[in-house]
Amino acid sequence: MRNVHYMEPSGDEIYFNERREVPTYLILESWIFPNSTYYSYNEITAIKPDSVPEMLTNMSNPNFWKRGQIPVSRCSDPCLPGSRKKFGSSIHKCCYECVPCPEGEISNISDSENCMKCPDEEWPNEKKDRCVPKLMEFLSYTDDPIVGVFSAVSIICCLLTGFILWIFIHYQDTPIVKANNKTLSYLLLVSIMLSFLCVFLFLGHPVDVTCMLRVTSFGVIFSVAVSSLLAKSIMVCIAFKATKPGSLWRKWMGAKLPNSIICVFSLVQVIICVTWLSISPPFQDRDTHSYQGKIIIQCNEGSVIGFYSVLGYMGLLAAVSFIIAFLARTLPDSFNEAKYITFSMLVFCSVWIAMIPAYLSTRGKYMVAVEVFAIMASSSGLLGCIFSPKCYIILIRPDLNIKAVIS
Repeated sequence: MRNVHYMEPSGDEIYFNERREVPTYLILESWIFPNSTYYSYNEITAIKPDSVPEMLTNMSNPNFWKRGQIPVSRCSDPCLPGSRKKFGSSIHKCCYECVPCPEGEISNISDSENCMKCPDEEWPNEKKDRCVPKLMEFLSYTDDPIVGVFSAVSIICCLLTGFILWIFIHYQDTPIVKANNKTLSYLLLVSIMLSFLCVFLFLGHPVDVTCMLRVTSFGVIFSVAVSSLLAKSIMVCIAFKATKPGSLWRKWMGAKLPNSIICVFSLVQVIICVTWLSISPPFQDRDTHSYQGKIIIQCNEGSVIGFYSVLGYMGLLAAVSFIIAFLARTLPDSFNEAKYITFSMLVFCSVWIAMIPAYLSTRGKYMVAVEVFAIMASSSGLLGCIFSPKCYIILIRPDLNIKAVIS
């Protein structure tokens, strides 16, 4: 067949070229059948061998076609907005397939060959034909029910702490209040009350000021509270040793030593916080890459060393207070507060140790919720373990609140 080469009676030369085609003279005609018995045809153009035909005439006229609709001369459907052309799936260069734009990109015109990436604070809509603002994620007062729960519990616990403080002030002349250094008890109650209130620094839209006050405020407040418990534990040990005749520990009795302990240990935390805020303070940050379609508005610690120094020092104080209270829990005393301090420090340390893996494994508003829960749980543990036995005696068993029983 490749060697076929002859002349038609009409004078046309018939043969196969290198592309295995017959380069012959073709006539393009339009045949119209108005009915089954009649037809007509019109010559449109002639196509000569190895030449490009001239512009076809009348092809864009709908009346030229039987159904009045111009056929589309293309091998692929047009790509709608939200997709792009992908070439290479066909042997013909003009053919392509339509593929959706990848995540984070859009196309807003038909037959787009490339998709455009949305800005960092925007995300494609469902059709991927335009960019829309990303959702803002933080612990919102209006959108997150857990914020309402945190707020209600914090206010209730704060009011309860204030009520206990009022009880201690009202019964300040009773033996049980005097026996456990009422000044330290007042300071501890105020610290616990403030720790419940500092929860509100973690709720709502974070800004630079709240970011700087979050960790530093509860770090200083908890340091004062734990220092008060440490002072109480030390005073229990000194009080037992001072009962021996001629003991040198008697000169340490009084308000000067516990006040000094609280001031010194709290001042260390203040210095850590001030240094942190001076060198690399926390600030509001927008995380646009962790979640698709969301912007996490959060507080960036600024200095990770500063953040963990605050938590580490607070943990060190709690551990020292726990050890001293644990050693003093068995000292002979009618109302030895050290055993309650031991249990409260055990609860305190357990909450914060359990918080660390939960804190590191969460992001965004859930990480903040873990912090808020740890603050509220540890504060409630201190309040319940230290003051519930005293309130029980003051309010329900006043017969035990006498000097003969307490001393």
